[in-house]
Amino acid sequence: MKRNMGIADRIIRLALVALVVVLYFTNQLSLVASVILGILALAFLVTSLVGTCPLYLPFGLSTRRKPAG
Repeated sequence: MKRNMGIADRIIRLALVALVVVLYFTNQLSLVASVILGILALAFLVTSLVGTCPLYLPFGLSTRRKPAG
């Protein structure tokens, strides 16, 4: 898959993953919220590591900078 996520997009997603992890381990989330946010955090983690967001593809969106030249 072609990468379509920029550095800022990936960092924001990773920060949100970290926030969910902290909230989970400090018992600030209910069971339902922890499951929902856990699934969302897992999706954010995978897309950040891969650099591709499948939801961007149908719309032709990209937060990645175009190469200079």
